[in-house]
Amino acid sequence: MPELLCGDDPEPSERFPAGPLFVPVRPGPTGCAARLFRTPLGERTAVGFTSPGRLAATLGPDQAWIRLAEPALRALTAPLGVTTVTVDPQLTAPAPTPAPAPVRPVAPVAVSLRIA
Repeated sequence: MPELLCGDDPEPSERFPAGPLFVPVRPGPTGCAARLFRTPLGERTAVGFTSPGRLAATLGPDQAWIRLAEPALRALTAPLGVTTVTVDPQLTAPAPTPAPAPVRPVAPVAVSLRIA
């Protein structure tokens, strides 16, 4: 069977290491943990960026990160069942905002009228 060209195949048949990546992390009880995300189809994926500027443009300037090689990121997330690494994602959903406090209905006030 002939091998598909990478341009014709939505998932290239050969994986090439992406090189050192800037990986978003969150603080954990024993140090930092890589943040995992979801693809538009709902699958879990590890995410890495090729520059701190791309990471900040997508996740904000306050996002903590560490530098990891792409194979190390795969090895880190494989025990969690995450087999996909997304490099330089551009579209992200905004962070959820707190819901506004519910408005309590005001009890009706009885008004009495005197007609003279």
